[in-house]
Amino acid sequence: MHTTHTMRMDSLQDYVRKKEQAVHEFATTSAHRVSTATIAIGGKKTSNLFRDRKQGIVKKINLARLNRVISVDTVSRTAQVEGMTTYEELVEQTLPFGLMPTVVPELKSITIGGAVSGVGIEATSFRYGFVHETIKEMEILCGDGVVRTCSPDNTYADLFYGFPNSYGTLGYALKLTVSLIPIKRFVRVKHIPYQDATSFFTAIKAICEKTRNTDGLADFIDGVAFERGIYYLNIGTFTDTAPTNSDYTYMGIYYRSLAHREEDFLTAHDYIWRWDTDWFWCSKVFGVQNLVLRALVGPRFLRSTVYWKIKNLATRYKFTNLISRIKGNREPVIQDVEIPIERASEFMHFFHNEIGIKPIWICPTMPSEKNFDLFAVTPGQLYINFGFWDSVRSDKEEGYYNRLIEKKVQELGGKKSLYSSSYYPEDEFWTIYNKPAYTTLKTKYDPDGTFKNLFQKCVKRG
Repeated sequence: MHTTHTMRMDSLQDYVRKKEQAVHEFATTSAHRVSTATIAIGGKKTSNLFRDRKQGIVKKINLARLNRVISVDTVSRTAQVEGMTTYEELVEQTLPFGLMPTVVPELKSITIGGAVSGVGIEATSFRYGFVHETIKEMEILCGDGVVRTCSPDNTYADLFYGFPNSYGTLGYALKLTVSLIPIKRFVRVKHIPYQDATSFFTAIKAICEKTRNTDGLADFIDGVAFERGIYYLNIGTFTDTAPTNSDYTYMGIYYRSLAHREEDFLTAHDYIWRWDTDWFWCSKVFGVQNLVLRALVGPRFLRSTVYWKIKNLATRYKFTNLISRIKGNREPVIQDVEIPIERASEFMHFFHNEIGIKPIWICPTMPSEKNFDLFAVTPGQLYINFGFWDSVRSDKEEGYYNRLIEKKVQELGGKKSLYSSSYYPEDEFWTIYNKPAYTTLKTKYDPDGTFKNLFQKCVKRG
């Protein structure tokens, strides 16, 4: 029998009511906007964008109320969720059924709609690809004010395959159907050290290829490059029992454990959020990796949502400008890039020599057989995601180091995510991000330019 479970979740009827409110607000806002204004989301409680922009004339609609899980179906292994639902909320609702979202981005503050309109990955991506490849269906409020239901094989399949990497410039996802996978109580993690990049990436390729063809070898694969010559491959496997149970939600710091534990055990919940407590390793900026301060702060405040609030306050009150004057000019280099596995060692060598940020998160992903227009990568090709989030001391012009990375990524046949600052010239940007396909989608679903276009949203600073 086909059963749908709804534990403490908004009903479908409540979703319909909120959708109607959003459509009405959108229509009212659109009708009263001046011709030079654009519309954007307002009321968001979380964000994972690292782009500081002058807004210009912007009218906002509040979609923050669309933030609940509607249902979890244990037979089809899917969940219906509203677009502003965080993965923290979704995971909380699925784990009691022994299920988790197929790909769970690493931070609790990331929303499902944001991970799809952007590009999300995690340690299951070597098997399942990007977040948007795990979505079955979406209801999208488009720029013309119409809500369209799109799936891979219906009338609006072009919108389904064009929505990822559109960053809210075609419309906003109000409801999504997310695929789920079964889990066990614990995750056993093996940490395998390597001393050179070539052997490290060769090992990643071998285990990914072997595991995709043989169940049970690994459920999660990621890695960390601490510095040149110190690399760790982390292989996670579900297990029903565990001899120990490590806790990295308070005094323990997960990334520091990699070099000290050949084997580790975490609950499935704690493994999913292993990076959130310290924002990978970026919590060091706030001083909370000091164990005395950490003890005083307490586990309640050791989480990505708190770090975001502090970061936003620092930006708003220009504390970062004050720090720059004290410590010298630094260029933020906060990026995730996808590089074909065959060129990964070359990128690693370039990055060590030219940028020097460390540590670096390493996450393999293999896209499915179907391509998505605005983030076109080669189906069936194994890519390595390099994630690096820090700053570089600089006496160069603004964006110098970010442009070095953009050029190298393009040279190596890779692709860069657009959640952070980009410095592409406009013609180069549109060559990479498929202007013909984007123009067709924009004309069809946002003919009046209600939203900014992708270049305006992700690159322009004015």
